[in-house]
Amino acid sequence: MARAASKSEIERAPSLGGGGPNAHLPGGFGGDDGHDEEARRQNYRDRLRRCRLGLGLSMASVTILFIALTSAFLFRQHHALSMSGDTSNGWMHVVLPQILLLNTVLLLLSSGTLEMARRRLRERALLAPLRGILGDAPGSAPSLPWLGMTLVLGFGFLFGQMIAWRSLRVAGFYLERNPSSAFFYLLTGTHALHLTVGLIALIYAALAGYFARTLELRCLIIDVTSWYWHFMAILWIYIYALLAFGQ
Repeated sequence: MARAASKSEIERAPSLGGGGPNAHLPGGFGGDDGHDEEARRQNYRDRLRRCRLGLGLSMASVTILFIALTSAFLFRQHHALSMSGDTSNGWMHVVLPQILLLNTVLLLLSSGTLEMARRRLRERALLAPLRGILGDAPGSAPSLPWLGMTLVLGFGFLFGQMIAWRSLRVAGFYLERNPSSAFFYLLTGTHALHLTVGLIALIYAALAGYFARTLELRCLIIDVTSWYWHFMAILWIYIYALLAFGQ
């Protein structure tokens, strides 16, 4: 006669039904992995929001700076033109070097390549969790080196600006000779200085992959820097228009 199963034996018997709330699904999606992933994404969004806020304040200060420079430019121009008898402080029309137009094209192209780099990096970040299931397929698709192209175009813009400054010096437009040439060097030089800050950030983002930096950090740098870079492109168009038509 079979004896009745004891209570302890029933508790030790394997369950053939559902595995309970803590059962791990294939691919590592069970347990608290979903909560950890959501917390990680929320942390990234918070960091991105703080970085964008700081960047917005920085761009506001740069905007105020160039508004002040523009006001000084227009005031000094009006004052010099009103003093027709004083030839030493007269306002000389500066003929802009033709290379400035090429520099404008290079900067606009770099803005487009940086946007492509940002989108490509975001796609890699979104597909990264699938590599555990699909292997390296999501990240193995060949793509153009958009970030490298942005750096080349950015340095090309700065090199073109140096050529423009040199051509003006050869033509006799020195920094201290006339207020119009002084404002040209001041406006373009200040813009080039701020653009160099963006180039440094892009170089750091490009080298981050070689120093075991996380993909999240690279996405954060590229996302924030792209805003700043687009702002520099718009600012340069304003400066170019001011120098071309405001004299």
